[in-house]
Amino acid sequence: MFDIDLPSDTLVEVAPAGLGVPVSLSWCEPAHSVIVELQHTVSEEDRQGWARRSAALWLRLRRPVLVLVLAPDAGVYDWAAQPVVTSLPGYVLHPLVVGPEQVLPISDPAHAAECLELAVLSVLSHGDDEAVVGTFLEALAKTEESHGARYYEYAYRLASTDVRRVLEETMASATWPVYSPFAREHFSRGRAAGLSEGKARAVLAVLRARGVNITDDALTAITACADQAQLDEWAHRAATALTIEELFV
Repeated sequence: MFDIDLPSDTLVEVAPAGLGVPVSLSWCEPAHSVIVELQHTVSEEDRQGWARRSAALWLRLRRPVLVLVLAPDAGVYDWAAQPVVTSLPGYVLHPLVVGPEQVLPISDPAHAAECLELAVLSVLSHGDDEAVVGTFLEALAKTEESHGARYYEYAYRLASTDVRRVLEETMASATWPVYSPFAREHFSRGRAAGLSEGKARAVLAVLRARGVNITDDALTAITACADQAQLDEWAHRAATALTIEELFV
């Protein structure tokens, strides 16, 4: 990426107390470090945080540090690409910023399936386009089920609110290009029937297929629910929930 040769090595997560580094990577002994920031909004406090985290990582590892900012919004990209001037004399951070212009929308499911990481970036940057989301889901259909589910969860958690909405609407429709047979069967059945029982079965089926432990209280709450909107919301959450508690947040 960007003509930078990054050899494979062990991932090291660095999170100095109070600085909250989202993702920081160091390679080789280490030879170089990268802090990856995902930025959806304009915030000067966040920009100053990049500089502080970069300095903290440099102090810890004593190696060059690159701050890589993923800015899916074009307006945020223009703002993020500006040098970060700090209150420390002489310390100006120059982040490397990736915006929607640097990430091409992927419209070929086969291409997306070959590199799901790029497909995720495509969704983050161009997910307001239903065709891009459809391509992503079709690509996931070509992968092993649990593998595809993890990539969907990753994209959903990182996406903006608008992109999440497109993902949810596509998944909830009867025509979405699903990435797993269990989701197609149970989501479609529940939607076609239009019954609470069908939607409750869909929620439970997704949770079980993803290995989420369903407590007796949760089972009772789901099967007894007659609120269609609530069941739809649970169905969406079930696609990303790691625990049963996350379903009822």
